[in-house]
Amino acid sequence: MSHTTYNKMWAEAQEALNGLLQREIEDKSLKPQKDRITVFQTLATFYIKYVQIFCNLETVYDQIVHPQKRLVIRQVLEGVMGRILELKNEMVELENSEFHYFDDILQDLKLSPEHIEIPIPRYFIKEKLKVLREREKILAQILINSGLQDIKPKKFVKPLPLEEVIRVIQISERARQGRLRATFMKQIYLEEKRERQARLQGVKGPNLDAAALRIQKVWRGFTQWKKTVKMREEEMIFLGMNPPPQFQRISASVARAQNVETKRCEVQGWHETEYKKALVSIKTQLREIEGPDIKESLQDQIRQWFIECRHITGKFPDYPNEEEGGSTAIFSQKTPDQVAAELAAKEEEAAVKKKTKEKGKKEKKKKKGKGKGKGKEKKGKTDTEEEAGWKMAPSNFLPIMEEGNNRYKDIWQNRDERWNFPQEYDPELIKEEKRKEVEEEIRVQVDELMRQELKNLKLAVDREKDKKRKKGKKGGKKKKKKGKKKKKKEKDLTPDRTIDSLYKELVEEGLLIKSKTVKLSDYVGEYSYLGTTLRQVDIEPMPSLTDVRQLIALYGILPLGSQAVHEKAPLVKALLLAGPTGVGKKMLVHALCTETGANLFNLSASNIAGKYPGKSGLQMMLHMVFKPARPSWSDLTELGQQQLQCD
Repeated sequence: MSHTTYNKMWAEAQEALNGLLQREIEDKSLKPQKDRITVFQTLATFYIKYVQIFCNLETVYDQIVHPQKRLVIRQVLEGVMGRILELKNEMVELENSEFHYFDDILQDLKLSPEHIEIPIPRYFIKEKLKVLREREKILAQILINSGLQDIKPKKFVKPLPLEEVIRVIQISERARQGRLRATFMKQIYLEEKRERQARLQGVKGPNLDAAALRIQKVWRGFTQWKKTVKMREEEMIFLGMNPPPQFQRISASVARAQNVETKRCEVQGWHETEYKKALVSIKTQLREIEGPDIKESLQDQIRQWFIECRHITGKFPDYPNEEEGGSTAIFSQKTPDQVAAELAAKEEEAAVKKKTKEKGKKEKKKKKGKGKGKGKEKKGKTDTEEEAGWKMAPSNFLPIMEEGNNRYKDIWQNRDERWNFPQEYDPELIKEEKRKEVEEEIRVQVDELMRQELKNLKLAVDREKDKKRKKGKKGGKKKKKKGKKKKKKEKDLTPDRTIDSLYKELVEEGLLIKSKTVKLSDYVGEYSYLGTTLRQVDIEPMPSLTDVRQLIALYGILPLGSQAVHEKAPLVKALLLAGPTGVGKKMLVHALCTETGANLFNLSASNIAGKYPGKSGLQMMLHMVFKPARPSWSDLTELGQQQLQCD
């Protein structure tokens, strides 16, 4: 698809998001609701619409090549992801269940279950692909050097006594000899049988008819088998169990679309590098070209402020400190005329307050006994008037989405981009952004100069001595605050070791294992279409595989893949996957690691038995596991970045 198509998709997603944000603002002003069904319908509707916006924004962010647009889309995308998790948490607290069913709402909105499938953002892997490939190479090299590349995890086997071992070997050897003896006796029997038949029938020549008949039987059986296989395939295609042959091979249009997607990813990388270079070059140009003019204009404005303040107040003002903001505090405040008017107004207000206080004292003396009983009655009424009900909890992600939505409206909604066919960075936007940074840097330098100039003016004009303000001795000594004791820092048990060495030891001990390349979409299962109907008759339905897949995406993949979502979304400390053997628990864990690029630790009891004995050994093992997990999402230079523990 073209740039125009993705720009239209972005505009439609932003329009839908704008409508949802307005609805959320309106719902905040409503009274608390008591009907649980109505509340769930509201939350579910918001959830479904946010998921649809999430799908569109994820596609747009993956395919748009304009670097400055992608920054705005990324901000909104992370806000939508976090809002989906918040709505999920609200529904869990409302229904006291992790599984929710939207079949009736989907029917009203004329949507299918595929429309509420949680997509996995592709930038989780794309943005750290180089680091993941390097980590895979290092892991493979460690496994080869230690001779563990083809060895499966060792299972704990109970040792047998010597007598039991000898008895097992004897049984196996006797069984082997018995099988050989039986085979030998069978061959002797067949030879004797053939000799007896030959003596009875006599010697005969080859029968051509019998040979031809046998060949015909074999050939007809083979052709009939081929026809049966073909009919079986046609029947499966007719029933919809197998795809048609034309769907099994990649068509030319699909191959062309895949090539275009890969090229777009390459263009994204080129534009991103050019954009980062332009951020530095344009800032240096602005500092060289516009820097002197900015510095001169700032100095003129501050001098003019000095003169106006002295003209109105009769003396030069005090220059704000760096903590107060310096000259930014001057320009954020009002003009000298407005300051003088405000001072006069404050004096008038103070005089009025004195008069009202005197009147109030006289009135209080008269109404001491009358007002006591009435106040209690009013308090009781206000307490009973407020009735309990459900109201939407405050959100950490609504401000992020609103900010991104406003940036889209201000910059990109009505912007003419006919000149920018290749969708490269816009230098004017970079200038607007970097001009503010250059102004702030120059403002700091100007503040130092103008503070000295103000001191000189005060000495020259007002004959004021530059007295050093002494800090009060009484307030000099700070009293120690009594409060909670600071928590002791955890002792580093491996201060002299790098994360690479810890990583190598964990791999050699079998605690850190290589995850299988499995996608979450490979965990195939159907949606539960009767969930709402069964709950209405007080029957709790069994969760479907689609529900399990969605929970893994919501609670595991989204917080692990995005730092912004992890920091502000409702906290989920651990995931428990329970069920019988063969239902896909390990597959889901491997899929989670594949989709997020996380390391996989096997800390099961059978795997760690005997490797780090004793209490000190256990502490060392846990320290070695958790130390690589301390670097942040942005610090991807070290090997251990995100960890997942599974049993």
